[in-house]
Amino acid sequence: QVQLVESGGGLVQAGGSLRLSCAASGRTFSIYAMGWFRQAPGKERGFVAAMYWSAGGTSYADSVKARFTISRDNAKNTVYLHIDSLKPEDTAVYYCAAQLGPNYEYDYWGQGTQVTVSS
Repeated sequence: QVQLVESGGGLVQAGGSLRLSCAASGRTFSIYAMGWFRQAPGKERGFVAAMYWSAGGTSYADSVKARFTISRDNAKNTVYLHIDSLKPEDTAVYYCAAQLGPNYEYDYWGQGTQVTVSS
């Protein structure tokens, strides 16, 4: 089992920056990738970014790659999502998730953290 706890959300003004954190615990040695997803009101949850734990590679949704940066602190088993130039359309609940292998789904999810961007 892997437990994930997100933090760092809040209310920010458009144009500002924010850093979300996701701390993993439990069987962290089995993590293949950690990803960020978001769900805006009335929309389906969608992929934002991922960090591939062993290889260190990253991937991003095309819509966010210019403003979002995913990073990690191995010692803390924590992955971060830094968001620059926030826009009202970034308003969503942001979820962290863990994947245990390339042929697995994201099976472990955090509780989510709300990001609200005011115009």
